[in-house]
Amino acid sequence: MNGGALVAQVLERHGVRFLFTLCGGHISPILVESKRRNIRVVDTRHEATAVFAADAVARLTGIPGVAAVTAGPGVTNAVTALENAKLAQSPLVLLGGATATVLKGRGALQDIDQLSLMAPLCKWVGTASRARELPDKLTEALYVAQEGVPGPVFLECPVDLLYDAEVVRSWYEARSKPGKKASIGEQVQAAYLRWHTRWLFSGSDDVKLPTAPAREPVLPGGGEVRRTAEHLARAQRPVLVVGSQALTEAAEAGELAHAIEHLGVPVYLTGMGRGLLGANHALQMRHERRKALREADLVILAGVPADFRLDYGAQISRQAFLVAANRSLDELYKNRRPQVAVHADPGRFIRLLSQAMPATGGTRWEAWREQLHDRDGAREEEIARMAEHPTEAVNPLALCREIERVLDNDSVLVADGGDFVATASYVVRPRGPLRWLDPGAFGTLGVGAGFALGAKLVHPNAEVWVLWGDGSLGYGLAEYDTFVRHGLPVIGVVGNDACWMQIAREQVEILHDDVGCTLRRSDYHVAAEGLGAAGLLVKSFAEVPAALQRAKELSRQGRPVLMNVHLGATDFRKGSISM
Repeated sequence: MNGGALVAQVLERHGVRFLFTLCGGHISPILVESKRRNIRVVDTRHEATAVFAADAVARLTGIPGVAAVTAGPGVTNAVTALENAKLAQSPLVLLGGATATVLKGRGALQDIDQLSLMAPLCKWVGTASRARELPDKLTEALYVAQEGVPGPVFLECPVDLLYDAEVVRSWYEARSKPGKKASIGEQVQAAYLRWHTRWLFSGSDDVKLPTAPAREPVLPGGGEVRRTAEHLARAQRPVLVVGSQALTEAAEAGELAHAIEHLGVPVYLTGMGRGLLGANHALQMRHERRKALREADLVILAGVPADFRLDYGAQISRQAFLVAANRSLDELYKNRRPQVAVHADPGRFIRLLSQAMPATGGTRWEAWREQLHDRDGAREEEIARMAEHPTEAVNPLALCREIERVLDNDSVLVADGGDFVATASYVVRPRGPLRWLDPGAFGTLGVGAGFALGAKLVHPNAEVWVLWGDGSLGYGLAEYDTFVRHGLPVIGVVGNDACWMQIAREQVEILHDDVGCTLRRSDYHVAAEGLGAAGLLVKSFAEVPAALQRAKELSRQGRPVLMNVHLGATDFRKGSISM
């Protein structure tokens, strides 16, 4: 039994359906053995894409996503994607190849101190020194990735544990230079390598796969729920903000949505929370969150830290009664100390709070909800007017409104970019829970191709849309080759304004120079065609409706599509740069 087979058996036992990778000799047995066990092996054109794809699978399913990369540069290429998963709190396992155990630290190809590199990025790092250790190590890694605050873990798999013992023995015999003229030193070396090979694989045929310990999200205390319910019952202007961490238990999204409906509190949804209540639910508010938080007399942050996205807590009135629920103790107290601090799973907290509150038939806080709805409506009208403003090419707001009009109810939306994508977030509405993917707190560009890859595999019958800025597309354009090879008809829309607009808008005004910000209106659609996909070019809004319908048709026919839309400049997001 080789180590690659042991790894694949553990993945199969834990319900892992996809293994993302960029191949390398250090990890080949893991890939081959996984395929033999009907785990779909999906190879990408960059290691970061493989990790982003695993991240997407984790977010959408609640089961850890798994990627395998080769030693050295393969591992270092995954660093940004790992940090993104860490800050997004995604349960992810990265399997990293490594040099042979007897060559560690001796200058072997691609041999670096991977554990020291990975330790600051991961919840847990480990390595195996014998094949029989791999199942226990991997089982622990899968458990730790999900336990408590989810996040990435790293398991190093030395190459001589993964291949068959006979293959490894042949490598070491070649190094020992056997023969009649062998020196005493060579004979000693050969004897040691024979013993070492036996030690590497001893007991591996008799390994019993371990059972992962039961994992249950931490529940809040009854006193915390009661105290919140008492204050909520007295509140006149409550606001609930639900973030990604409340959706950590992905299978429970429907129960969380039902609990929010029962509470009747006006809610703002962020990150993976977008779409939780559908596209047009009466409780969901979309605009002017800052004003609502400043006017609220009670605010509940469910899986949302008071970081830069809430102006480090300054958006919340100091007179408001603040309740925060978070798995992370650090995030629970970040920048603002809540009156009720619930160190537990925020989704479970909202569900228990709902049970503690009586049903009111939707009459409670009706006037407050109407006030927020009126404000939302005014903002929607303003956006509609701005979408009609003429620009030298396609008005980005008008494009986003048309995308919103044609989305299917089962669509999954992937956001990868700056100005264009942030504009889309004001207009395009996810149709249901776990149907929106964005980088999260790290704001990483380049997530789009990997996220789309993972989303299409999880939801093969859904339309998967990637909204790209022309800057961020540069990180993932080559992955159209991946989409084509694996038969994944993703629909990509690139907002091509020939600029890193989110940066340029402020840089030019403040520093009077656009250095480093200008791009070309490149023919990205032609590049996609060269990789085997379908490409569409749009230069005016009159072409947009037909192009979107054509993109949908091509996707239904099984072809990945890239729609290259030339955008005009607007001031819609002027002054929106984050610090």
